Amino acid sequence: MIGRLNHIAIAVPDLAAAADKYRHQLGADVGPPQALPEHGVTVVFVEVGNTKVELLEPLGAASPIAAFLEKNPAGGMHHICFEVPDIAVAMAEMRQSGARVLGDGTPRLGAHGNPVIFLHPKDFDGTLIELEQVASSGS
Repeated sequence: MIGRLNHIAIAVPDLAAAADKYRHQLGADVGPPQALPEHGVTVVFVEVGNTKVELLEPLGAASPIAAFLEKNPAGGMHHICFEVPDIAVAMAEMRQSGARVLGDGTPRLGAHGNPVIFLHPKDFDGTLIELEQVASSGS
């Protein structure tokens, strides 16, 4: 069902400083900051050829990333995102297999403008999984 790895997300306490490290120390192509109020984050995507790294910073105290950073003040890996061809089919298959979809179960638009859902980390060995619908998964 899953397609290619779309991105690995890293929560950071200072988005500008983290982006600067990737840009100057690693020589990566770093995109501009993008506020996503509906997700409570500001993100920057780092292009790394075959996938992306998403740097996340909380957008306000109520952000789930703020809670993550309270437990991990230096930051750390937050989630991994896989592409799927159809989010509704993916949700149905996940539920049928016993996996829990977080939130109210309604897909939301992610940073790329595509529908996304998140799966409970307790169902995937402690890792938060994001599924993102893309036009042609696996390519």
